[in-house]
Amino acid sequence: MVFENPSREEIKQLLEQSATVAVVGLSDKPDRVSYMVSQAMQAKGYRIIPVNPAVKTAEILGETRYETLSDIPFKVDIVNVFRRSEHTPPVAEEAVAIGAKILWLQLGIANDEAASIAEAGGLQVIMDRCIKVEDSILLPQGKSKT
Repeated sequence: MVFENPSREEIKQLLEQSATVAVVGLSDKPDRVSYMVSQAMQAKGYRIIPVNPAVKTAEILGETRYETLSDIPFKVDIVNVFRRSEHTPPVAEEAVAIGAKILWLQLGIANDEAASIAEAGGLQVIMDRCIKVEDSILLPQGKSKT
């Protein structure tokens, strides 16, 4: 079976229903794409949770940095991944384990095994799309307060 991303309308609904985004691979360097995308999403009203064991700072973008998804002590809606495709299956397993709703692999990242793991665990999967671009197109005025 060939993977297919949800429709634009479905992605819009998913974004509207989501508030907390754990960003796996979020860099503490402002010139990195992961930082810029996360900063823009934070400015749009999403709570960004940094997940990166390689970074040694306690916080990124004013939020506590966690080593793993499992270390996050509260619910996460979206697991947004900035890791190479081959590293995504374990992230998908962890996203399922924490009860996330969506596994989102950033632009240029796709892995059928990760998608299968996440889908089998009940998560919606989006691959090879930039969350910032989708949010800007689908929710240009920001999230509605419902």
